[in-house]
Amino acid sequence: MNWFKKLFASKPQAGDRDPSQSNAYDLIGGEKTIRLIAHYFYQQMQQRPDTQSLLSIHHAPIADSEQKLFEFLSGWLGGPQLYQKKYGHPALRARHMPFAIDQAMVEQWLTCMEQAIIKAIKKPEHQQVIFQAISTLANNMRNKD
Repeated sequence: MNWFKKLFASKPQAGDRDPSQSNAYDLIGGEKTIRLIAHYFYQQMQQRPDTQSLLSIHHAPIADSEQKLFEFLSGWLGGPQLYQKKYGHPALRARHMPFAIDQAMVEQWLTCMEQAIIKAIKKPEHQQVIFQAISTLANNMRNKD
């Protein structure tokens, strides 16, 4: 009879996470760690002299951008799909098209993200895997030579 109950059990809705699946979100510490990554990322961007051109394309208040990054990273790393529930599919490339993103801008973004990841995530192997994946994502945002 259990198989029958499972057949009609409520299924997760699109955008919800399956907590039975292991993922980066859980492995690195969940919401608290993702919030720290977003916070440290924008902290780096605001404090580093070499990322001021990146900072200049972000609209004030930075807290709004930080919240959106947290929501995106939550879903991207396997946690709750907060960004998607609020704004729809991320469509990152389309959302970033209005900004001139060259290799220098990508490198500035990655500098901030690498420092945020190192500061927020404890295990070096998790830092490395997540930074490698997000580097690919960042490089796909480049729209200018």
